Amino acid sequence: MTTVEKIKEIEAEMARTQKNKATSQHLGQLKAKLAKLRRELLTPTSAGGGGPGLGFDVAKTGVGRIGFVGFPSVGKSTLMSKLTGTHSEVAAYEFTTLTTVPGVVQYNGAKLQILDLPGIIEGAKDGKGRGRQVIAVARTCSLIFLVLDVLKPLGDKRIIEKELEGFGIRLNQKPPNIYFKKKEKGGISMTNTVPLTHLDLDEVKAVLSEYKIHNADISFKCDATIDELIDVIEGNRVYIPCLYVLNKIDQISIEELDLVCKIPHAVPICAHHEWNFDELLAKAWEYLDLARIYTKPKGQLPDYSSPVVLRRETATIEGFCNTIHKAILREFKYALVWGSSAKHNPQKVGKEHVLADEDVVQIIKKV
Repeated sequence: MTTVEKIKEIEAEMARTQKNKATSQHLGQLKAKLAKLRRELLTPTSAGGGGPGLGFDVAKTGVGRIGFVGFPSVGKSTLMSKLTGTHSEVAAYEFTTLTTVPGVVQYNGAKLQILDLPGIIEGAKDGKGRGRQVIAVARTCSLIFLVLDVLKPLGDKRIIEKELEGFGIRLNQKPPNIYFKKKEKGGISMTNTVPLTHLDLDEVKAVLSEYKIHNADISFKCDATIDELIDVIEGNRVYIPCLYVLNKIDQISIEELDLVCKIPHAVPICAHHEWNFDELLAKAWEYLDLARIYTKPKGQLPDYSSPVVLRRETATIEGFCNTIHKAILREFKYALVWGSSAKHNPQKVGKEHVLADEDVVQIIKKV
């Protein structure tokens, strides 16, 4: 029996099983088995199915990478061409784009890499329609644009989310606050700092026994579900922010537009007429969580034309110096900071200081 057949069999058994307290352990074990089989699909062992495929590997450039994911013929290539000026094959038939097409858009002084990925189909997570390669590239993105046809947004949205989840991509979610560590002996030790409404010790043991883990420390700092526990044990999940880009709004009425605007994380646009691109880029900037830092040479005005753009998690003086040149830190004495992260202007800070968007920094070197 192939891996895909095994997955279908387990999914059918889960659909048949009633959800109650008596079956929760059994369902937990089935979910763990499913996660293990999905991992086998992600990392094929055979020589034939391993490579990334022609045209799917793209070198990373810029401070953020945005991937366009969606069904064929929803307007991904048109949106790409209008945003970046890069030609991506456009036609009235499906599967026009067959490889990854990269482009770059300049926004707020930052270079953002845009990837137009081939359309995916239902069953992509099981290897249909080169879906495995497409979703593997999507895993490397800093932000995903889920491009949807505004005439059927919710049905398509659910299908694509299911495909991405099958590949270990979690959209608009934070990693669960669970501490998990295997040990040599001592059995399963479980603690929780918040009341657990979805799990108990027996269910946790049932999931861990499926992974042949009989000795481990596990601490829950959030009200986790079995799925979140499996995500932590698997350890290969990626948590990516996502915007739902509702394309072709020129084909619906104002009343329908008001309705689709209520979908969380959604931005309605029309790629053909270039409607609402400014909101799309502003939202993308917000979801990428980037910070612009301006440099100030000694005795001169700050250079506002070309900011140093950092990811928010690396937006410290140390990260700022490393982005400009690795050698700066060796001669670093202190920095002067103007802006919202400073308690007073200018503030004298060390390399651990956390910077905010649009701060101005002057580096003072050792003499």
